[in-house]
Amino acid sequence: MKLLAQQNINLKVKVNIWDIIAFLLVIGIITAFAWGSKQMTVHYTPGQEVELSLNPLNLPMYALRSVLRMGAALIFSLIFTFTYATLAAKNKRAEAIMIPVLDVLQSVPILGFLSITVTGFIALFPGRLLGVEAASIFAIFTSQAWNMAFSFYQSLRIVPKELEEASVLFGLSPWQRFWRLEAPFATPNLIWNTMMSVSGGWFFVVASEAITVGKTSVTLPGIGSYVAQAIEQKNLHAIGWALLTMLVVILIYDQILFRPLVAWAEKFKFEMTESQDTPKSWVLLVFKRTALFQIITAFFYKTWSKVIDAFPKFSKPSKSLKPEKAVNNIIRTVIYYLFLFAAILAVLYLIPHFILKGVEHEEIIKVFFLGLLTLLRVIILLLLACIIWVPIGVMIGLHPKWSTKIQPLAQFLAAFPANLLFPIAVFFMVRYRLSPEIWTAPLMILGTQWYILFNVIAGAAAIPTDMREAAESFGLNGWKLWQRLLLPAIFPALLTGIITASGGTWNASIVAEVVSWGSVKLSATGLGSYIARWSEKGDYPHIILGIVVMSIYVVFINRFFWRKLYTICQTKFRLD
Repeated sequence: MKLLAQQNINLKVKVNIWDIIAFLLVIGIITAFAWGSKQMTVHYTPGQEVELSLNPLNLPMYALRSVLRMGAALIFSLIFTFTYATLAAKNKRAEAIMIPVLDVLQSVPILGFLSITVTGFIALFPGRLLGVEAASIFAIFTSQAWNMAFSFYQSLRIVPKELEEASVLFGLSPWQRFWRLEAPFATPNLIWNTMMSVSGGWFFVVASEAITVGKTSVTLPGIGSYVAQAIEQKNLHAIGWALLTMLVVILIYDQILFRPLVAWAEKFKFEMTESQDTPKSWVLLVFKRTALFQIITAFFYKTWSKVIDAFPKFSKPSKSLKPEKAVNNIIRTVIYYLFLFAAILAVLYLIPHFILKGVEHEEIIKVFFLGLLTLLRVIILLLLACIIWVPIGVMIGLHPKWSTKIQPLAQFLAAFPANLLFPIAVFFMVRYRLSPEIWTAPLMILGTQWYILFNVIAGAAAIPTDMREAAESFGLNGWKLWQRLLLPAIFPALLTGIITASGGTWNASIVAEVVSWGSVKLSATGLGSYIARWSEKGDYPHIILGIVVMSIYVVFINRFFWRKLYTICQTKFRLD
């Protein structure tokens, strides 16, 4: 009681104008989110038309609804990242299954997820709009989670050996080592990839809010559905207002959320010499100057430290296995592989059986050929994106002052929905008789090229200051600097960016290989247009066939090319 009374006295003495500003900021955000959340649970019956207007005055409310969906998806993505990616990085037996599954999941297009889940979510919350909202949130989750999980997994695999040895010397349990060493080490890269994932959610927000699967058609109030209706009505003014609203929203959450996180994550940078040129955030500065924030932070820090230290006796690995435990391990391993083998056989039987009910054998060969065409586009686009963005990303990452200025612009460009360029693309292709086979391809990379840029920025920003100073003292510059320091240092992050950009580009082909403006629709030959066409008809055997073929391509490339590079990355390019 005395301690509590003393804290109350300190609060009365130290409360200042910054406390009032921080309080109003937090209360304002909570109030807006509470109001928006209430709108997500109103009564709804399947087939009911949700009112949507192109009046620009409605855009703030629509923006709030979209932000709420993306915020909910981001929370689920973080939970997924910390559980799924950690288990994959820590357990070799689980890794052999979980990473290929993650490859498959990132290759499954959002329309594929919606085709399978939207009816189930509506049935899960009968009579409420929350079912459709859940389907939309899940769709946004699928555009965010895989990138974040890959980033976290990759970071956990390349923790410097000297830090791991130090954790052993200090007697840290696996639980303590994760929260005191591994998670902090992975935090900077995870924040940049979270930024990219949120922007990726904006890229697919049209598909997640204006849902059309077969006979099921639902439109949720939001910026995405606003854009979809504006495109349908050829309303350029409405599209302009939507772009302006997106820019304002991105600037707001960049200032309130991501810039403070980037500045805060600087403390986790692995280096011997502290950099003098670090990111700054006025929001973080405001909260640091508040008395209440300091007390709350200290309380949560002490509480969390107690939680971390509460589990060491339960998580210390035994040094040796008794004979009966070794036998039990063998039995569990045999059961695990038998179960896995049975699951694979079930999948190999059920999926082809379902597909062949509505698809001819000849069409399967045709779909694989369509996949080759889309693969060719993906490879060319990724090479061009690397040539353009790797040098730019390194320059930005090495100069934090540039990073804080370019960060909002990069987020806006990454969030720019490809649908908004459809009018321009359709106009030029019709006006100048350009081939959709070639000129729809840039729309595929429009949103996913930023995975490469953001990861390269994160990798360059994580280069220790002492290593940069050593390179400067040795007179390294030009190509030698890139060869000896920059490329090896950013290679793990670049690899993560390329893998997620690859999966995202495959996914974006669903949107980009079929472009429309009003009644004019142009289509490129490829796997993306194939899935999009059958999704509109609601033909599930054809949809599943397209998704399976796309997954086969992505998994094959990842397992036999990208994973080999990952092995090199984990052994050769570590900050040891």
